[in-house]
Amino acid sequence: MEAIATLGRGTLNTVQVLGRSALFMLYALYAAIIPPYRFSRVLKEIEFIGAKSFLIILVTSLFTGMVLALQGYYTLSKFGAQGVLGSAVALSIIRELGPVLCALMVTGRAGSAITAEIGIMKITDQVPALEMMAIEPIKFIVSPKIVAALISLPLLTAFFDLVGIVGGYLVGVLMLGVNEGSFFGEMIRATEFSDIYGGIIKSLAFGFLIAWISCFIGYNAKATTEGVSSATTNAVVITSLSILVIDYVITSVLL
Repeated sequence: MEAIATLGRGTLNTVQVLGRSALFMLYALYAAIIPPYRFSRVLKEIEFIGAKSFLIILVTSLFTGMVLALQGYYTLSKFGAQGVLGSAVALSIIRELGPVLCALMVTGRAGSAITAEIGIMKITDQVPALEMMAIEPIKFIVSPKIVAALISLPLLTAFFDLVGIVGGYLVGVLMLGVNEGSFFGEMIRATEFSDIYGGIIKSLAFGFLIAWISCFIGYNAKATTEGVSSATTNAVVITSLSILVIDYVITSVLL
């Protein structure tokens, strides 16, 4: 009976947290569409989430494309199909690796920082200070981050895809000697618009998840240094797992 009671309490707590997080996000989205609009805050968050993530996205995407081309070449060469290397690299990156790896990198760099920032604001009593100045904390802190994440992730994913394909070209064509015409010709032939908009849908969903989970966990972190540290770790882990799960769900729906 004790085991059943523990399971019941855990289930109820999980449902309660999910409900609170859903209400939190709905209110943040509502606050984002009503005046006053804080464009300067949104631009600042776009710079933090998007522009400052370019370097890590550049390195990750370049070497991802290079490794894909290297592995793909030696696999395809067993069947005499080196000419389709371009399509293999492009489809792998556009459909899956681009959105997923980009989101995971942004989670590790920006998502953790967002959680820690909001948690520290609670420790230093900045959230009550905003309320005393008649400034809605969620609209001022959370809503700009959500809008910025929804704008930044698709752009970062497109950049990831482009650089990843360039990395595949460098290894496949320049290093391994695959015919350049075959590389790009097969890529253009095999890539469809559904592959591109599928990646866009995934990047929007992942950006939403990163902002939602990071902001909610940071906003509800315990007002201690240990609480902020634990919240930051939890935010990265939960967001990363959620990205992988949602990736499977979206892929199943699109296919």
